[in-house]
Amino acid sequence: MLTNEIENAQRLVKTDAYQLSIGEIVNMYKDEEFIINPDFQRLFRWEIGQKSRLIESLLLGIPIPSIFVFEREDAKWELIDGLQRISTILEFMGELKSPNTNELMPPTALFATKYLPSLDKVVWESTNLITDVPIDEQNPLTSPQQIAIKRSRLSVEILKRPSDNDTKYDLFQRLNAGGTTANAQELRNCIMIMVNSHYASFVKSLAGSESFLTVLSASEDQIEKQRHMEYATRFLVYTYIPYDGKLDVEEFIDKGAIQLATENETQQAGETFHTTFNLLNQAYGENSLRRLQNGNHTGRVGLAAFECIAVGIAKNIYNIQVKANPVEFVRQRIMEFWQTPDTNNFFTSGLRGTTRIQRTIPFGTEWFAI
Repeated sequence: MLTNEIENAQRLVKTDAYQLSIGEIVNMYKDEEFIINPDFQRLFRWEIGQKSRLIESLLLGIPIPSIFVFEREDAKWELIDGLQRISTILEFMGELKSPNTNELMPPTALFATKYLPSLDKVVWESTNLITDVPIDEQNPLTSPQQIAIKRSRLSVEILKRPSDNDTKYDLFQRLNAGGTTANAQELRNCIMIMVNSHYASFVKSLAGSESFLTVLSASEDQIEKQRHMEYATRFLVYTYIPYDGKLDVEEFIDKGAIQLATENETQQAGETFHTTFNLLNQAYGENSLRRLQNGNHTGRVGLAAFECIAVGIAKNIYNIQVKANPVEFVRQRIMEFWQTPDTNNFFTSGLRGTTRIQRTIPFGTEWFAI
Protein backbone atom coordinates (compact mmCIF):
# COMPACT_ATOMS: atom_id res chain seq x y z
CA MET A 1 0.00 0.00 0.00
CA LEU A 2 2.68 2.50 1.03
CA THR A 3 4.85 1.47 -1.92
CA ASN A 4 2.02 2.20 -4.35
CA GLU A 5 1.34 5.58 -2.73
CA ILE A 6 5.04 6.50 -3.00
CA GLU A 7 5.16 5.50 -6.68
CA ASN A 8 1.98 7.40 -7.51
CA ALA A 9 3.16 10.53 -5.70
CA GLN A 10 6.57 10.38 -7.40
CA ARG A 11 4.87 10.52 -10.79
CA LEU A 12 3.34 13.86 -9.87
CA VAL A 13 6.74 15.46 -9.39
CA LYS A 14 8.89 16.20 -12.43
CA THR A 15 12.00 18.22 -11.73
CA ASP A 16 15.14 19.50 -13.38
CA ALA A 17 18.14 21.44 -12.11
CA TYR A 18 20.41 24.10 -13.58
CA GLN A 19 23.46 25.99 -12.41
CA LEU A 20 22.90 29.63 -13.33
CA SER A 21 25.00 32.69 -12.66
CA ILE A 22 23.45 35.53 -10.70
CA GLY A 23 23.95 37.70 -13.76
CA GLU A 24 21.79 35.31 -15.81
CA ILE A 25 19.06 35.29 -13.16
CA VAL A 26 19.09 39.10 -12.97
CA ASN A 27 18.76 39.33 -16.76
CA MET A 28 15.86 36.86 -16.74
CA TYR A 29 14.17 38.96 -14.06
CA LYS A 30 14.68 42.17 -16.08
CA ASP A 31 13.25 40.41 -19.16
CA GLU A 32 10.24 39.25 -17.07
CA GLU A 33 11.13 35.59 -17.59
CA PHE A 34 11.81 35.10 -13.86
CA ILE A 35 8.69 36.00 -11.89
CA ILE A 36 8.40 37.02 -8.26
CA ASN A 37 4.72 37.13 -7.30
CA PRO A 38 4.04 40.69 -5.99
CA ASP A 39 2.06 39.32 -3.05
CA PHE A 40 5.00 37.11 -2.11
CA GLN A 41 7.38 40.05 -2.44
CA ARG A 42 5.41 41.97 0.19
CA LEU A 43 6.70 39.37 2.63
CA PHE A 44 10.29 40.39 1.81
CA ARG A 45 11.53 41.76 5.10
CA TRP A 46 15.06 40.61 5.82
CA GLU A 47 16.94 42.92 8.13
CA ILE A 48 19.98 44.74 6.75
CA GLY A 49 22.29 42.44 8.73
CA GLN A 50 20.86 39.38 6.99
CA LYS A 51 21.16 41.09 3.62
CA SER A 52 24.77 42.06 4.33
CA ARG A 53 25.69 38.50 5.32
CA LEU A 54 24.27 37.16 2.05
CA ILE A 55 26.35 39.57 -0.04
CA GLU A 56 29.33 38.70 2.16
CA SER A 57 28.83 35.02 1.27
CA LEU A 58 28.80 35.82 -2.44
CA LEU A 59 31.98 37.87 -2.21
CA LEU A 60 33.72 35.11 -0.23
CA GLY A 61 32.53 32.42 -2.61
CA ILE A 62 30.50 30.63 0.07
CA PRO A 63 27.74 28.51 -1.56
CA ILE A 64 24.19 29.53 -0.76
CA PRO A 65 21.21 27.15 -0.80
CA SER A 66 19.35 26.25 -3.97
CA ILE A 67 16.34 28.22 -5.08
CA PHE A 68 13.18 26.53 -6.35
CA VAL A 69 11.06 27.69 -9.26
CA PHE A 70 7.91 26.45 -10.95
CA GLU A 71 7.80 26.33 -14.74
CA ARG A 72 4.59 28.05 -15.82
CA GLU A 73 2.56 27.30 -18.92
CA ASP A 74 4.19 30.25 -20.68
CA ALA A 75 7.62 28.68 -19.90
CA LYS A 76 8.50 31.49 -17.49
CA TRP A 77 9.85 30.59 -14.07
CA GLU A 78 7.87 31.51 -10.96
CA LEU A 79 9.90 31.68 -7.76
CA ILE A 80 8.65 29.23 -5.11
CA ASP A 81 11.47 29.29 -2.59
CA GLY A 82 14.37 31.72 -2.29
CA LEU A 83 12.44 34.99 -2.09
CA GLN A 84 14.66 36.56 0.55
CA ARG A 85 17.90 35.64 -1.21
CA ILE A 86 16.88 36.67 -4.72
CA SER A 87 15.16 39.87 -3.56
CA THR A 88 18.21 40.84 -1.50
CA ILE A 89 20.52 40.44 -4.49
CA LEU A 90 18.19 42.33 -6.84
CA GLU A 91 17.66 45.12 -4.30
CA PHE A 92 21.40 45.50 -3.64
CA MET A 93 22.04 45.76 -7.39
CA GLY A 94 19.22 48.29 -7.83
CA GLU A 95 17.14 45.96 -10.01
CA LEU A 96 14.29 45.03 -7.64
CA LYS A 97 10.88 46.31 -8.74
CA SER A 98 8.26 47.52 -6.27
CA PRO A 99 5.32 45.10 -5.92
CA ASN A 100 2.99 48.11 -5.83
CA THR A 101 4.22 50.28 -8.70
CA ASN A 102 6.55 47.96 -10.65
CA GLU A 103 9.13 50.75 -10.53
CA LEU A 104 12.70 50.16 -9.38
CA MET A 105 13.15 50.30 -5.64
CA PRO A 106 16.03 52.20 -4.00
CA PRO A 107 19.20 50.09 -3.62
CA THR A 108 20.62 49.21 -0.22
CA ALA A 109 23.85 50.09 1.55
CA LEU A 110 25.35 47.24 3.55
CA PHE A 111 26.53 46.92 7.14
CA ALA A 112 29.86 45.58 8.36
CA THR A 113 30.01 41.81 8.83
CA LYS A 114 32.16 39.52 10.93
CA TYR A 115 34.58 38.60 8.15
CA LEU A 116 34.27 41.78 6.07
CA PRO A 117 34.16 44.80 8.41
CA SER A 118 34.76 47.07 5.42
CA LEU A 119 31.33 46.19 4.01
CA ASP A 120 29.98 49.08 6.07
CA LYS A 121 28.16 51.49 3.69
CA VAL A 122 29.19 49.41 0.67
CA VAL A 123 26.86 49.85 -2.31
CA TRP A 124 26.66 48.34 -5.79
CA GLU A 125 27.29 51.79 -7.23
CA SER A 126 27.03 55.28 -5.79
CA THR A 127 23.59 56.85 -6.12
CA ASN A 128 21.42 59.55 -4.57
CA LEU A 129 18.58 57.01 -4.44
CA ILE A 130 20.03 55.62 -1.20
CA THR A 131 18.55 58.07 1.28
CA ASP A 132 20.00 56.76 4.54
CA VAL A 133 23.66 57.02 3.46
CA PRO A 134 24.91 60.27 1.86
CA ILE A 135 26.52 59.70 -1.52
CA ASP A 136 29.90 60.96 -0.32
CA GLU A 137 29.90 58.27 2.40
CA GLN A 138 28.98 55.40 0.09
CA ASN A 139 31.63 52.81 -0.84
CA PRO A 140 30.85 51.36 -4.28
CA LEU A 141 32.07 47.91 -5.22
CA THR A 142 34.92 47.78 -7.70
CA SER A 143 34.28 46.39 -11.16
CA PRO A 144 36.06 43.07 -10.37
CA GLN A 145 33.94 42.72 -7.21
CA GLN A 146 30.75 43.31 -9.17
CA ILE A 147 31.82 40.76 -11.78
CA ALA A 148 32.59 38.24 -9.03
CA ILE A 149 29.03 38.55 -7.71
CA LYS A 150 27.46 38.35 -11.17
CA ARG A 151 29.49 35.23 -11.95
CA SER A 152 28.52 33.53 -8.67
CA ARG A 153 26.42 30.51 -9.47
CA LEU A 154 23.18 29.35 -7.93
CA SER A 155 21.59 25.94 -8.15
CA VAL A 156 18.06 26.32 -9.52
CA GLU A 157 15.70 23.41 -8.89
CA ILE A 158 12.85 23.46 -11.38
CA LEU A 159 9.42 21.92 -10.82
CA LYS A 160 8.47 21.16 -14.39
CA ARG A 161 5.18 22.16 -15.96
CA PRO A 162 3.67 18.65 -16.22
CA SER A 163 3.69 18.38 -12.43
CA ASP A 164 0.33 18.39 -10.70
CA ASN A 165 -0.65 21.92 -9.62
CA ASP A 166 -1.28 20.82 -6.04
CA THR A 167 2.34 19.71 -5.94
CA LYS A 168 3.45 23.31 -6.43
CA TYR A 169 1.47 24.48 -3.44
CA ASP A 170 2.64 21.58 -1.28
CA LEU A 171 6.26 22.07 -2.30
CA PHE A 172 6.07 25.76 -1.48
CA GLN A 173 4.81 25.01 2.01
CA ARG A 174 7.32 22.23 2.68
CA LEU A 175 10.25 24.33 1.49
CA ASN A 176 9.25 27.28 3.62
CA ALA A 177 7.92 25.47 6.68
CA GLY A 178 11.30 25.48 8.39
CA GLY A 179 12.01 29.14 7.72
CA THR A 180 12.06 31.94 10.25
CA THR A 181 10.67 34.72 8.10
CA ALA A 182 7.17 33.43 7.45
CA ASN A 183 4.77 31.85 9.90
CA ALA A 184 2.18 29.18 9.11
CA GLN A 185 -0.51 31.66 8.12
CA GLU A 186 1.81 33.74 5.93
CA LEU A 187 2.67 30.55 4.07
CA ARG A 188 -1.03 29.73 3.85
CA ASN A 189 -1.69 33.21 2.45
CA CYS A 190 0.87 32.55 -0.26
CA ILE A 191 -0.66 29.17 -1.04
CA MET A 192 -4.11 30.77 -1.44
CA ILE A 193 -2.60 33.43 -3.69
CA MET A 194 -1.02 30.73 -5.83
CA VAL A 195 -4.36 28.95 -6.14
CA ASN A 196 -6.63 31.97 -6.57
CA SER A 197 -5.44 35.50 -5.86
CA HIS A 198 -9.02 36.82 -5.95
CA TYR A 199 -10.07 34.44 -3.19
CA ALA A 200 -7.01 35.39 -1.16
CA SER A 201 -8.09 39.04 -1.43
CA PHE A 202 -11.60 38.04 -0.38
CA VAL A 203 -10.30 36.37 2.80
CA LYS A 204 -8.13 39.41 3.50
CA SER A 205 -11.16 41.70 3.22
CA LEU A 206 -13.11 39.51 5.66
CA ALA A 207 -10.22 39.50 8.13
CA GLY A 208 -10.08 43.29 8.03
CA SER A 209 -13.77 43.86 8.75
CA GLU A 210 -14.51 46.00 11.81
CA SER A 211 -16.87 43.61 13.60
CA PHE A 212 -14.48 40.67 13.16
CA LEU A 213 -11.47 42.59 14.48
CA THR A 214 -13.52 43.77 17.46
CA VAL A 215 -14.68 40.25 18.35
CA LEU A 216 -11.21 38.82 17.78
CA SER A 217 -9.70 41.61 19.92
CA ALA A 218 -6.40 41.29 18.05
CA SER A 219 -3.50 43.57 18.93
CA GLU A 220 -1.40 45.35 16.30
CA ASP A 221 1.39 42.84 16.90
CA GLN A 222 -1.00 39.93 16.39
CA ILE A 223 -2.31 41.48 13.19
CA GLU A 224 1.27 41.95 11.99
CA LYS A 225 1.75 38.22 12.57
CA GLN A 226 -1.42 37.50 10.56
CA ARG A 227 -3.53 36.24 13.48
CA HIS A 228 -6.67 37.83 12.01
CA MET A 229 -6.03 36.08 8.69
CA GLU A 230 -5.44 32.80 10.50
CA TYR A 231 -8.76 32.99 12.36
CA ALA A 232 -10.67 34.09 9.24
CA THR A 233 -9.22 31.14 7.33
CA ARG A 234 -9.99 28.75 10.17
CA PHE A 235 -13.55 30.06 10.31
CA LEU A 236 -14.15 29.39 6.61
CA VAL A 237 -12.52 25.96 6.63
CA TYR A 238 -14.26 24.82 9.83
CA THR A 239 -17.62 26.10 8.59
CA TYR A 240 -17.54 24.60 5.11
CA ILE A 241 -15.10 21.67 5.10
CA PRO A 242 -15.91 18.51 7.13
CA TYR A 243 -13.05 17.19 9.24
CA ASP A 244 -12.46 13.43 9.12
CA GLY A 245 -9.96 13.35 11.98
CA LYS A 246 -7.09 11.98 9.89
CA LEU A 247 -4.99 15.02 9.04
CA ASP A 248 -3.09 17.20 11.46
CA VAL A 249 -5.11 20.37 12.08
CA GLU A 250 -2.64 22.65 10.27
CA GLU A 251 -2.60 20.32 7.25
CA PHE A 252 -6.40 20.18 7.34
CA ILE A 253 -6.57 23.98 7.26
CA ASP A 254 -4.03 24.12 4.42
CA LYS A 255 -5.96 21.55 2.39
CA GLY A 256 -9.28 23.22 3.19
CA ALA A 257 -7.99 26.64 2.20
CA ILE A 258 -6.83 25.26 -1.15
CA GLN A 259 -10.22 23.60 -1.71
CA LEU A 260 -12.14 26.77 -0.88
CA ALA A 261 -9.86 28.93 -3.03
CA THR A 262 -10.34 26.50 -5.92
CA GLU A 263 -14.13 26.47 -5.54
CA ASN A 264 -14.11 30.29 -5.18
CA GLU A 265 -17.51 30.58 -3.51
CA THR A 266 -17.56 34.01 -1.89
CA GLN A 267 -21.14 35.30 -1.78
CA GLN A 268 -22.62 32.84 0.73
CA ALA A 269 -19.36 32.63 2.68
CA GLY A 270 -19.13 36.41 2.90
CA GLU A 271 -22.74 36.78 4.07
CA THR A 272 -22.30 34.07 6.71
CA PHE A 273 -19.04 35.60 7.93
CA HIS A 274 -20.36 39.14 8.26
CA THR A 275 -23.68 38.09 9.80
CA THR A 276 -21.95 35.89 12.37
CA PHE A 277 -19.51 38.52 13.57
CA ASN A 278 -22.06 41.34 13.43
CA LEU A 279 -24.25 39.27 15.78
CA LEU A 280 -21.34 38.57 18.09
CA ASN A 281 -20.25 42.20 18.08
CA GLN A 282 -23.76 43.33 19.00
CA ALA A 283 -24.08 40.65 21.67
CA TYR A 284 -20.84 41.03 23.60
CA GLY A 285 -18.37 42.94 21.41
CA GLU A 286 -14.75 42.27 22.32
CA ASN A 287 -15.90 39.92 25.11
CA SER A 288 -17.83 37.59 22.80
CA LEU A 289 -15.23 34.84 22.90
CA ARG A 290 -13.81 35.41 26.38
CA ARG A 291 -14.69 33.11 29.29
CA LEU A 292 -17.60 34.34 31.39
CA GLN A 293 -17.16 33.75 35.13
CA ASN A 294 -19.23 35.28 37.93
CA GLY A 295 -20.66 37.80 35.50
CA ASN A 296 -17.24 38.97 34.30
CA HIS A 297 -15.43 38.22 31.03
CA THR A 298 -11.82 37.18 31.57
CA GLY A 299 -8.81 35.84 29.71
CA ARG A 300 -7.98 35.99 26.05
CA VAL A 301 -9.73 34.86 22.89
CA GLY A 302 -8.79 31.24 22.30
CA LEU A 303 -9.35 28.64 19.60
CA ALA A 304 -11.76 26.48 21.61
CA ALA A 305 -14.21 29.33 22.21
CA PHE A 306 -13.81 30.48 18.62
CA GLU A 307 -14.61 27.00 17.32
CA CYS A 308 -17.59 26.42 19.61
CA ILE A 309 -19.18 29.85 19.46
CA ALA A 310 -18.27 31.54 16.17
CA VAL A 311 -18.35 28.39 14.03
CA GLY A 312 -21.38 27.08 15.92
CA ILE A 313 -23.30 30.25 15.07
CA ALA A 314 -22.15 30.14 11.45
CA LYS A 315 -23.38 26.59 10.98
CA ASN A 316 -26.83 27.66 12.21
CA ILE A 317 -26.86 31.17 10.81
CA TYR A 318 -30.05 30.92 8.75
CA ASN A 319 -32.12 29.51 11.62
CA ILE A 320 -30.71 32.12 13.99
CA GLN A 321 -31.55 34.98 11.61
CA VAL A 322 -35.27 34.13 11.54
CA LYS A 323 -35.62 34.19 15.34
CA ALA A 324 -37.55 37.06 16.92
CA ASN A 325 -34.37 38.52 18.42
CA PRO A 326 -31.20 36.94 16.99
CA VAL A 327 -28.83 39.09 19.08
CA GLU A 328 -30.55 38.21 22.33
CA PHE A 329 -30.56 34.52 21.36
CA VAL A 330 -26.80 34.62 20.73
CA ARG A 331 -26.22 36.50 23.97
CA GLN A 332 -28.25 34.01 25.99
CA ARG A 333 -26.64 30.92 24.44
CA ILE A 334 -23.12 32.30 25.02
CA MET A 335 -23.94 32.99 28.66
CA GLU A 336 -25.31 29.46 29.11
CA PHE A 337 -22.35 28.01 27.21
CA TRP A 338 -19.93 29.18 29.88
CA GLN A 339 -22.18 27.81 32.61
CA THR A 340 -22.36 24.24 31.30
CA PRO A 341 -19.75 21.79 32.68
CA ASP A 342 -19.32 20.38 29.15
CA THR A 343 -17.04 23.28 28.26
CA ASN A 344 -14.33 21.83 30.49
CA ASN A 345 -13.79 19.15 27.83
CA PHE A 346 -12.54 21.81 25.42
CA PHE A 347 -10.04 23.59 27.65
CA THR A 348 -8.07 20.65 29.02
CA SER A 349 -4.33 21.37 29.19
CA GLY A 350 -2.37 19.49 26.53
CA LEU A 351 -5.44 18.65 24.46
CA ARG A 352 -4.39 17.88 20.90
CA GLY A 353 -5.84 20.08 18.20
CA THR A 354 -7.16 17.08 16.28
CA THR A 355 -9.07 15.93 19.35
CA ARG A 356 -10.24 19.42 20.24
CA ILE A 357 -11.90 20.29 16.94
CA GLN A 358 -13.65 16.91 16.91
CA ARG A 359 -15.24 18.05 20.17
CA THR A 360 -15.70 21.79 19.78
CA ILE A 361 -17.19 22.07 16.30
CA PRO A 362 -19.88 19.36 16.69
CA PHE A 363 -20.76 20.69 20.15
CA GLY A 364 -21.03 24.29 18.95
CA THR A 365 -23.12 23.22 15.97
CA GLU A 366 -25.59 21.48 18.25
CA TRP A 367 -25.48 24.18 20.95
CA PHE A 368 -26.69 26.95 18.62
CA ALA A 369 -29.19 24.72 16.78
CA ILE A 370 -31.87 25.16 19.45
